Amino acid sequence: MTRDTTFTRRRFTALTATAALSTALAGCSGSGDDAANAAEADGGDATTAESTAEPTTESGGTTGGDDGSGDGSAPQFDGWFDNVDNYDGVSDETGSSTVTVTVGSQANGGAFGFGPAAVRVSTGTTVVWEWNGKGGSHNVAAADGGFESELAGSSGHTFKHTFEEAGTYTYACTPHETLGMKGAVVVE
Repeated sequence: MTRDTTFTRRRFTALTATAALSTALAGCSGSGDDAANAAEADGGDATTAESTAEPTTESGGTTGGDDGSGDGSAPQFDGWFDNVDNYDGVSDETGSSTVTVTVGSQANGGAFGFGPAAVRVSTGTTVVWEWNGKGGSHNVAAADGGFESELAGSSGHTFKHTFEEAGTYTYACTPHETLGMKGAVVVE
């Protein structure tokens, strides 16, 4: 008996698909600390590799269900939080001039959440998103395009946005939105 060792089209396709899947999974499962690793390789300190610039944006416009009427009623998010396991209501931060939201909170099967997921603030409040360095690289991107941070993965990185108009502003981490990494700011 002779063994047929020809490379078939079916075998080639299976090997190619396996290689592509392995590559895709390797990219998603990395530590996400590429900037920190690059800084260490260059002899720098990983905690100072990330830019310390804190972009501040101002925008108006509303998205989602709440009309920003200030009547204290529960906002309607039209299903925005349906696949978000750390959403447990809106944290009332009205009256505060600055509110901090943690980026990379434990949620949705890993460090794929904003903490708190939803906040209520007064007009003129600045929301500061602060990265905790967990879950890889994240960003903060408004669903309506009104603001967007760069991707960052290092602890201590911040992004600021001042909300000047009443309304409901939904946002997500672009790479992890399908995992449920979403948030909202209700401005009254």
